[in-house]
Amino acid sequence: MLIIAYFGFEYSGNLIYNIGMQDAKEEIRARLAVEDVVGQYIELKRAGRNMKGRSPWGVDKTPSFMVSPEKGIWHDFSANKGGDIFTFVMEVEGISFREALEKLAAQAGVELKKYSEGDAKIAQKKVRAREELELSTKYYQVALTKNKPVCEYVFYKRNLNRETVKEFRIGYSPRTGRALIDFLSKKGFSQKEMEDAGLLNQYGGDLFRGRMMVPFIDTNGQVIGYTARVLDGGEPKYLNTPETMLFNKSRFIFGLYQAKEAIRRSGFVVIVEGNMDVISSHQAGVKQAVATSGTAMTEQHLKILSKLTSDVRLAYDGDDAGVKATERAINLAGNLGINLSVISDYHGAKDPDELIQRGAELWQDAVANYKPAVDWLLEKYEEKLDLTSAQGKKEYSDIAMKVISYLSDPVEKKHYEQKVAERLEVSIEDLRQKKVGDARPRRLKAIKGGGVNADKVKVIEDGLLAIMLFGGEAGAGINMDVPEDDVRLNELEFIYENKYAKMSADDLKAEVAELKKSYKKEEKAKEIAELTAKLSEFEDDEEKTKEILRKIQNLQKA
Repeated sequence: MLIIAYFGFEYSGNLIYNIGMQDAKEEIRARLAVEDVVGQYIELKRAGRNMKGRSPWGVDKTPSFMVSPEKGIWHDFSANKGGDIFTFVMEVEGISFREALEKLAAQAGVELKKYSEGDAKIAQKKVRAREELELSTKYYQVALTKNKPVCEYVFYKRNLNRETVKEFRIGYSPRTGRALIDFLSKKGFSQKEMEDAGLLNQYGGDLFRGRMMVPFIDTNGQVIGYTARVLDGGEPKYLNTPETMLFNKSRFIFGLYQAKEAIRRSGFVVIVEGNMDVISSHQAGVKQAVATSGTAMTEQHLKILSKLTSDVRLAYDGDDAGVKATERAINLAGNLGINLSVISDYHGAKDPDELIQRGAELWQDAVANYKPAVDWLLEKYEEKLDLTSAQGKKEYSDIAMKVISYLSDPVEKKHYEQKVAERLEVSIEDLRQKKVGDARPRRLKAIKGGGVNADKVKVIEDGLLAIMLFGGEAGAGINMDVPEDDVRLNELEFIYENKYAKMSADDLKAEVAELKKSYKKEEKAKEIAELTAKLSEFEDDEEKTKEILRKIQNLQKA
């Protein structure tokens, strides 16, 4: 059970275990109508007592997004998502509950501090850190305008226009060792506060000196750190803010604040390698570009992006590092429902930034001409290895089967097995006999008959719970835990009204029987997947492996 501690309460799913924060949440709900919050993102039209619109995730052909002003909840029947204003903002913005709470509290004019009983000191430190980073950003922006050589570098050498510089809040850090310290000290900030915000070096001076400053901006539009580019060819070329109470590099995605609206509208995101690639891409009209900001892609990065789109396009180099990064991304994307592809035609340029300097339309064409990541990766190894030799075929099949093992969809896996078998002129059975070994993915493997579909399981559970609670006699035979949260109960009633209320008693009973059958099938699939995952833990224990395989076979026969 995921629990997030914040302001002295614990948040688990839809349950909040703190009276003080529950009061804050209710106060925000009372001040903000669900249709007004949702209406900031999608167009809603009246449909009887409810309101209807198109899914913000672009998965419906006809309007299937429903809002109930009466109940204060929403449900997207095409994307199988639902809840209150907090869950909506979390889903559509790809942010945490804490961030959604802060965002909606600001809209509602609710002061969270007065409801807080714990973590007040930490909260105050974060407030102060944000204040000084905002002031620092403004200071750097003014410093840029006052330095002619730096302006020439930014506007002429980097070819950035004023709109882009303003959008990304680009500035300049003076070379003197205490310029920012002196400025912030006059504003009432202590050395310790500057250190906590990641603005000081190990000697107590300014961390950033003589560099083009690009702020790290979170999804709420607040500065949480910087990436700073050297101007004179010194080292390091880029200097980033260290990990602080505000900045976590394994979660932060550079450019997402500026890109999220374009990602929602177009339905795809482009992940480039460098922060300057992101900035140039936005100026060139490809505003879906983001970067993982000087760190390798993590599962957290992909989870955040998957809330906005399932179409993720990688703009990585075709060198060994790019190939390894793509292979890692395929592994991470395994069970997240992401369609991963690669943009690789840079027309001879080394990266998107260089290509854009030649012509924005070239980069736009490259983004439109992408190919599935697995296809791209296999082609790279085909170019590298001699597939006419036995050794080359062995190495290629080792790599190919490792990559294919990362895939969770059984149809997709079979497609690539057939493709590799044909390329090597062997049978699929020959390939399947290969031992992947250390390449075994850490995720649950796909199983015969289909993998575990979390979205499908949720649809089934929602249906059974809705009928159990509101379907009268038809729900009498369903035995599930009743949710305690009012928002969840309202959502289930909403689902019942829109999907099952018009069914006859006989049809409703038949629906229950079908849902139970599907639920049992998914539960069996889940059990098999869990057992399959355990095989990697006991691969050196022959007896244990045989025992697990027997259990899997019995479940498959049942």
